[in-house]
Amino acid sequence: MKQCCLLIIACMAAYSSYAQQLHGRVADAQTKEALPGVNIKLLHAAAGCNTNAAGKYELTVASTDSIEVSYTGYLSRKIAAKEMAAMPVVYLQQATTNLNEIIVSSSRDKQRRTEAPVAISTLSPQTLNEAKAVTIDQVLNKVSGVYMVDLGNEQHTMAIRQPIGYKSLFLYLEDGIPIRTIGDFNHNALIEINMAAVKNIEVIRGPASSLYGSEAVGGAVNFITASPTLVPTAKIQLEGSNWGYKRTDFSVSNTVKKVGFAVSGYYANQSNGYMDHSDFHKLSLTAKVDYQINEKNKWTNAATLINYKTDQTGGLDSAHFFAKDYRNFQTFTYREVKALRVRSTLEHEWSSSSHTNFTVFFRNNTIGQNPFYAIKDIRGTLKANGQINSDGFNSYGLIIQHKKQFAWKDAALTAGVSADYSPATYLANYIDITKDAAGYYASYRATDSVLTDYRVGLLNSAVYTQFEFSPVQRMRVVAALRYDQMDYNFENHLTPSAYTGAPSERNNFNAFTPKVGLTYDLGHQRGLYANYSVGFAPPNISELYTGVKVPVLKSATYQNYEAGGWLGFAQHKGYADLSVYRMNGTNEIVSVRNADGVYENRNTGATTHSGVEWNVKYTPLPSLFIRSSGTYAVHIFKAYNDGNKIYTDNQMNGAPKWITNTEITWKPALIKGFRIGGEWQHISKYYMDAANTSVYNGYDLFNARMGYAFKGFECWLNCMNIGDQLYATTAEKSAYGKTYRIGPRQTFTFGVAYTFTGK
Repeated sequence: MKQCCLLIIACMAAYSSYAQQLHGRVADAQTKEALPGVNIKLLHAAAGCNTNAAGKYELTVASTDSIEVSYTGYLSRKIAAKEMAAMPVVYLQQATTNLNEIIVSSSRDKQRRTEAPVAISTLSPQTLNEAKAVTIDQVLNKVSGVYMVDLGNEQHTMAIRQPIGYKSLFLYLEDGIPIRTIGDFNHNALIEINMAAVKNIEVIRGPASSLYGSEAVGGAVNFITASPTLVPTAKIQLEGSNWGYKRTDFSVSNTVKKVGFAVSGYYANQSNGYMDHSDFHKLSLTAKVDYQINEKNKWTNAATLINYKTDQTGGLDSAHFFAKDYRNFQTFTYREVKALRVRSTLEHEWSSSSHTNFTVFFRNNTIGQNPFYAIKDIRGTLKANGQINSDGFNSYGLIIQHKKQFAWKDAALTAGVSADYSPATYLANYIDITKDAAGYYASYRATDSVLTDYRVGLLNSAVYTQFEFSPVQRMRVVAALRYDQMDYNFENHLTPSAYTGAPSERNNFNAFTPKVGLTYDLGHQRGLYANYSVGFAPPNISELYTGVKVPVLKSATYQNYEAGGWLGFAQHKGYADLSVYRMNGTNEIVSVRNADGVYENRNTGATTHSGVEWNVKYTPLPSLFIRSSGTYAVHIFKAYNDGNKIYTDNQMNGAPKWITNTEITWKPALIKGFRIGGEWQHISKYYMDAANTSVYNGYDLFNARMGYAFKGFECWLNCMNIGDQLYATTAEKSAYGKTYRIGPRQTFTFGVAYTFTGK
């Protein structure tokens, strides 16, 4: 007996000397951010752990053990215990053809992609890094069903499940918070995004009003900013083009104990381009500080500053467009944007199944311009009328959200309240313009004449809830409902007239927006989903108060029905997803001409939007990556009468049926760090006017990208529009003729970057 006890004690002593306490951190290989919830397990024993909120883990292992490190959306790693003990940080690579990634935009909280019954796509950090985009459209147009229209110098408009247009049918978010206020939509809003701070982008196609409220009709685009890195990092990036474009990016980030910080930004400048009067400059800065107070509390503060100014060019008429005559008759028109956004978020975890987020935010935004589209010639003279205007607002808002998970049917309930008070002002002054004999708008004279001067108090208060559960195995049902109350308090500081605007007035709008959907997992990386959702867009300030009489308007409403599915194939080498939808719009606001010749806004429009969207990713070889995404859609006027002509049953103008984007990238194993790829963007023909009398034939655009990375050094060369093709990003016909917005010519962009990464 004594000998047995001695043997047991000896074995325990031997094991204690043999075992070791393994500890370290896990981070994303691309962003260097901590990864919470990563599974660390022994391959040959029933033992393991998960990383905490700071990406840290602790595990008792033997020196001969092997360990698997795995996380949803990432490539798993198998590492020997001895090797892992020497790694202060384990880096995981995102899977390029993974379907079941983690998303946050569908429910305002982390969830698996395959549990969300919506059409949603993600642009990963790797995609953003390799694209080296100088404008956001160069990456967003990779998403199925998306056509972001380049209007020059980061100016843009959007088409997602809608024709090319300028209406408030798209919601742009930064970390889940709208970057502009309700009722003051601007199609150029993404000028206010700092791309140097963006980690990844999520795009919801179709209505998302049940969670985010107004304007999330055609889609919602959420720009998710980078969080502080686990280890010290610093990056500097320089690039330039053959058309005088120059840009410098920088970022610095680190985490020290409980506090992490990230600062990033860029300065871009364009001068002496191929088109006259097309210079611009932009400064973007973003700072973020995370304070992990303890395991249950995290405090995040972030601020973004944008300072932007550009010359305005406008479109070309048919003669100048097809003659490749890039002269611009504007010599002084401009657009200037100054924006500041600040937010503070406190996250509290009550338990493993219950947590609350509390966010307060502030926005200050001003757009000043001398717009080309406001210039009107005085017939028979070399004179014209114009204006210099300024549109600005301040926002004071909060969002409180709580989520509770239940054991019953794996259910979860999310509930939230939000409020956004944004007093907005608009001021426009008349200018007297002189033309020269060649037709150039040569100069202008400012006057004391005030055309418009008003203030609007915009208040949007809302409550929302979402409930999800699994009634049977492999099925997930989601139901959501939101109520919005929108109050407009309009104060006209001038005597009301057709020029100065309507009399002072109070207006209010409200909307219930439901959503119900389900997903069904068929197994083997296959699944189906379906949903019904409603989106709405209240009248904008300009639609309500332009003119003498305040029109009686309702919010435009869109009912969306869709179904789709996903499929993994070729032994996890590829996947495909598909969405089919039908969206019906009613009470759409149309400018109608009355019998007296005066135009008035009315809720008389109705449209239908039907289409199919697809996305395919495939890696037939480890070094070869193929992606193809696109949409086939039909957009029809079901009721449209402008008081002069009836366009019912016509195809909507600016609505190409086919939009596709295909890309092939090769990363040869023999040259580690090298990549080369080609991209094909196709836009099919579409009508230029509502009467369907003129057609633009669309275009095919080819781009190429090449890059090389070695340790912290990186260089690249992008060629956009390889064939120097003449094309228009928009083509429109009006009573004044046809107008083409010229697409960028063949552009070579070369850049170098160096990234320092500490330990």
